[in-house]
Amino acid sequence: MKQNLELPFKLDKKELQVIDQRIKEFQELGKEDTTQWFSELCFCLLTANAQAKRAIEIQNYLGTEGFINKTQEEIALVIKSFGHRFHNTKAKYIVLARKYIDIKDILKDYKNGKEAREFLVKNITGLGYKEASHFLRNVGYNDVAIIDRHIIRFLYQYHYIDQLPKIITKKIYLELEDILTKFGILLDKLDLMIWYHMTGTVLK
Repeated sequence: MKQNLELPFKLDKKELQVIDQRIKEFQELGKEDTTQWFSELCFCLLTANAQAKRAIEIQNYLGTEGFINKTQEEIALVIKSFGHRFHNTKAKYIVLARKYIDIKDILKDYKNGKEAREFLVKNITGLGYKEASHFLRNVGYNDVAIIDRHIIRFLYQYHYIDQLPKIITKKIYLELEDILTKFGILLDKLDLMIWYHMTGTVLK
């Protein structure tokens, strides 16, 4: 594969402005205190095997205080009320994650997003490479890719990969991420550009 790839689409000025504004929002969140980072971590735990839109609704309802202080049973009931799958499991993951409520300070020890991601995947129950990358992007990191179904479909549709992977192992995830780095665009912006192209929307 070529070392330098070109995107097979172009976004107009207005679309790029929407993306740039969202990136600024991520950067601003990165300046917030560790409790806000923890709230975003809980949001990303909720996105696994679920729609981001529903996870946003739950995050807005519970708020930082809810993620930190409500009981596991209370959180499970809230998650269930929004029609989210695996409400008991998700509530358990959120409560377990409280061990890392100082997540912003913890991640300062890692020199880049990829190292921070390894820590997250190893230590935060319920967080895989996709969710860990999602969290890091949302708090301002720009060197990890969120390999979700839209990104995979994009890579397949435009023949950057020969087939759709049935299972995303760590090896496959990193290989797909490596392909994305060849576009020469910061991965936080590239993710939003592809998402906009494939879905017509930009969520967080």
